[in-house]
Amino acid sequence: MYTTEITSENLTSDNPIHQRLLYAYTATAPLVYGDVLEIGCGEGRGIELMKGNFKSYTAVDKIAGMIDKLAIKHPEGKFITMNLPPLKGLSDNSFDTIISFQVIEHINKDKEYLKEIARVLKPGGKVYITTPNRPMSLSRNPWHEREYIGPELEAIAKPYFSDLKVDGIFGSKRFITYHDRNRISVNKIMKWDVLKLQYRLPASILRIPYEFANRFNRNSLLKENDDLVKSISQDDFFISPYKKDAIDLFLVAKK
Repeated sequence: MYTTEITSENLTSDNPIHQRLLYAYTATAPLVYGDVLEIGCGEGRGIELMKGNFKSYTAVDKIAGMIDKLAIKHPEGKFITMNLPPLKGLSDNSFDTIISFQVIEHINKDKEYLKEIARVLKPGGKVYITTPNRPMSLSRNPWHEREYIGPELEAIAKPYFSDLKVDGIFGSKRFITYHDRNRISVNKIMKWDVLKLQYRLPASILRIPYEFANRFNRNSLLKENDDLVKSISQDDFFISPYKKDAIDLFLVAKK
């Protein structure tokens, strides 16, 4: 199941975004331990990276088809189909590590989502969250309830954790070249939206045209920048203190 929100490692045009999403797992795989919960596991792109570092692995996602496939592929894990919040059926103080990458922007009740994470996290446990950095987004994403800047994410998370920090995930010069070319291409499409309908219409109406336009754009970028699109790898990302030009926010919090 590959939309422009659920990218594929098998589609060359998706490679820059796939690498961007995978980097969160690359960065946190050495840090996870004990009983691990992943909220919004998607296609399970990070499970192999984390294997050997956890005692148990539990994953929740709202897409039943993907959960069923992952349960077959990774019988050592526990996979649950769930809309959230709340985290139904998960006990208080039950996980040492929680990861949730590119999820909070999809959650209507973001504060309840954070409160639930704190509830099921063991005392002293850590949560790792990523989400797009709003200033670096190229257009409105109708799949997102909202996007954040660093101080906003820190402010809503602070009431639920004893210690937290919001850093940024940044791209190399090569990735930023791709990102800038992507922005130019998106702006060419957006110039036809003279009435600014992307900001005025309900998200449900925009999702299908957004998917078509986004897929067309990625294919066009591949056609015009084949070597660049293919060359982006995990080496093109790094974590550093938050600044406005971070591509993603990286929150680490302790209970």
